[in-house]
Amino acid sequence: MRIAISGTHKVGKSSLLEAVAEALPGYVKVDEPYHQLEEEGYDFNAEPILEDFQAQLERSIELLTDTYADARNVLFDRCPADLMAYLFTHEDAEAFDDDDLIESAREAMGTLDLVVFVPIEQPDRIAVPAHEDRKLRLRVHKRLEQLLLDDPYDFGASILEVERDLKHRLALVLQRVGKPQR
Repeated sequence: MRIAISGTHKVGKSSLLEAVAEALPGYVKVDEPYHQLEEEGYDFNAEPILEDFQAQLERSIELLTDTYADARNVLFDRCPADLMAYLFTHEDAEAFDDDDLIESAREAMGTLDLVVFVPIEQPDRIAVPAHEDRKLRLRVHKRLEQLLLDDPYDFGASILEVERDLKHRLALVLQRVGKPQR
């Protein structure tokens, strides 16, 4: 299966990805676009600008449709919907107008067998540092939830929303992929 772990920042995505990768040893783990671009020398702004998120969206699409196009058993940290949520909630969002990129994102989303959506829970399970923009985090969460669950762009992806602690989240993912947890 081709599985993406999706959610706003500081919800436990990476922890879940690591747990799923450990439980499914035959799977390739793909780091999120931000980290890949950073390792390649992309100079992100201290306060992210639209171009930063657009570059991440382009990389996410590339990962799904080119780099790992023929690969099965892949775990992706983030998917195009994540980056669209960041783009659409950015303070300069009205300046983003790229229908071709959105269409490419829709097509890339269609290559996924499962998107695991990790929501912000009440009470919040993750201690969010004071320097994090909590309002942005919530805006991105709400927009991503709408993109994935309401599916206004016809992604057609199978979505699994996971909650509670890491052990429970992992059990839900493994149950969906047909591998019972030990």
